[in-house]
Amino acid sequence: MSTNRSVAAAGPALISTTAITWLKNRGVFTGPNTKGYILKGRCFMHLDKIDRKLLDLVQDNFPLIPEPYRKLGEIIGVSENEVLARLKRMRDEGVIRRLGAMFESRKLGYSGTLCAMQVEPDRVDEVAAVINSFSGVTHNYLREHQINMWFTVLAGSKDELSEILGLIRERTGIGEIMDLPAEEVFKVRVNFSL
Repeated sequence: MSTNRSVAAAGPALISTTAITWLKNRGVFTGPNTKGYILKGRCFMHLDKIDRKLLDLVQDNFPLIPEPYRKLGEIIGVSENEVLARLKRMRDEGVIRRLGAMFESRKLGYSGTLCAMQVEPDRVDEVAAVINSFSGVTHNYLREHQINMWFTVLAGSKDELSEILGLIRERTGIGEIMDLPAEEVFKVRVNFSL
């Protein structure tokens, strides 16, 4: 995990929080139930009390210090190595898709926008693959509407953002992309209390 380096390089002023990105599996909700199991595809994965406490801490109180995993271990009563092993296991098993810092992208000079487009149902997977091939695409999801594919793009500049949207138009053959840049930012924090 490279969170230590990312946190140290950016400094706390540009970091809003740490985040876990949960397993993305279209059509199947992934989340905890009351018995501590995570739905993964069609099977359940058991999380013990330590796993759940660790996930809560990583979401809410990830320590911004040189040895955060050691500190997490102290809080929950296990070693740093066990913390790392548990996080690796949960990542390998798909409970955690990504563990990393969330940066204030505007303060770092990035430009972002929300986009929407109409995609024929039989082309959804193909078009999604094109859109998802760009590293700046942070979300991509379907809605039940004529304008059905929505995605967010983050780029190093407005010119780069425009270039990415142009490439998506070219590679999908869909010329109409709604470009909806944020006029005002409201941070909404979503955690999954385990």
